[in-house]
Amino acid sequence: MRNTWYLLSFCFILFLNFSACKNNTKQKDNVLAHEASFKKESNAKPKKELNPEFKEYWYAGEAEITSYQLTQARYGELREGNAVLVYVTEPFLANKQVKADKPNKDNIPVLKLNSTKNYLTGIYPYSIMSSSFYPVHDNSHALKISFSAQEWCGHVYGQINNKEEFEVMSHSYFENDADQNFKLQKSVLENEIWNKIRINPSNLPIGNLKMIPSIEYTRLSHKELKAYNVITSLESKKNSNYYSITYPELERNLTVQFSSKFPYYIEGWVETFNSGFGANKKKLISTAKKIKTIKTDYWNMHDNAHLHLRDSLKL
Repeated sequence: MRNTWYLLSFCFILFLNFSACKNNTKQKDNVLAHEASFKKESNAKPKKELNPEFKEYWYAGEAEITSYQLTQARYGELREGNAVLVYVTEPFLANKQVKADKPNKDNIPVLKLNSTKNYLTGIYPYSIMSSSFYPVHDNSHALKISFSAQEWCGHVYGQINNKEEFEVMSHSYFENDADQNFKLQKSVLENEIWNKIRINPSNLPIGNLKMIPSIEYTRLSHKELKAYNVITSLESKKNSNYYSITYPELERNLTVQFSSKFPYYIEGWVETFNSGFGANKKKLISTAKKIKTIKTDYWNMHDNAHLHLRDSLKL
């Protein structure tokens, strides 16, 4: 009886080791498949050489921070607030989909954008943040997009990971949205446009095409996150360029104004869409106008002595 028990225990341990090895192999295969998928996508376009001007500006050990005066449509009314765009270069790990902590030959250099909006809706505040990680070589789609919104009713979160397909994860306190996990075929992402402008605006997609709207718009308007038909254009007026995206099905238009010369500063944007629900629904125009741009290693500026830097941004 005792020998039988030892034999069963030994077999059970062997089974656990086999299962663990099998799971580790599966995880490793998934990582390798993801890396192969990215390399296939990025190799479809040759790496664009970074010119000295680009390197000098974006690899000086600082981030670019720009503040904006924001007028944002929400619940059928216009709200006053502020927006901030934070651009910074960093190494990105494709397999883990995060910033790399250490130098590695497989690290992908990206231009990251953290975009924030803050405004009041009556008694309670809205705080919104979107992040996009886009290769500086402009040779693939964004590697990752994330979005979160917090207000007194609750908070929502969404994320798109660039793997063999776009893998989407979304969480919300709304019953109809709740928790979702699904995949999308790869299309141009509205979120990545803001990075492309800063890297190479001459390579912006122009004409009739498919585009996936920003997660901010789809979450807050409760629209399906998918690729929609869009009409895009690029115009030049005086010292500025204007990139416009029109979604006929969504009755929405976004125009981003940026300087015509490097480093292609974002001067502001105009967004027109139906805001509100039911009888309160109406077409309104949201706007953002640049206040101030500074460059700094803000991650080191976390002491009370650095609070004055917010004054320089008029925040």
